[in-house]
Amino acid sequence: MEEVLPQLKEFIVDYCNRYKIQQVDPCAIYLDTSIDLDLAIFDIEMELFLAEFVETFRVDNSKFTWYKYGYPKGSPGVEVIKALFGYRSAWVKRLSHRIYKPKFRVSNLQEAVKTGRLV
Repeated sequence: MEEVLPQLKEFIVDYCNRYKIQQVDPCAIYLDTSIDLDLAIFDIEMELFLAEFVETFRVDNSKFTWYKYGYPKGSPGVEVIKALFGYRSAWVKRLSHRIYKPKFRVSNLQEAVKTGRLV
């Protein structure tokens, strides 16, 4: 199984800490970690995150469109579940993934770093 690039993990953790989105454990970031559901980055935050990602890793995003992934808008139901039960246990994560289907993952970012293009 492929691991997440260390510089990508560092970028994600640094971004979340700098903008006080949530505390992120670098060991909990995997390739199938969802940017919008697991890291709680959506709406305008996602646009800022991608802009900083593109600038940091010098990735071409001229062909990128949200049509492929669906715009990350979050889910009020998931936010209530996270507030009541936290987001550490497996059953909460499974239920959250059932309510809200994330499509934009760390694997997409890692592929962009490797190829030089975010598609």
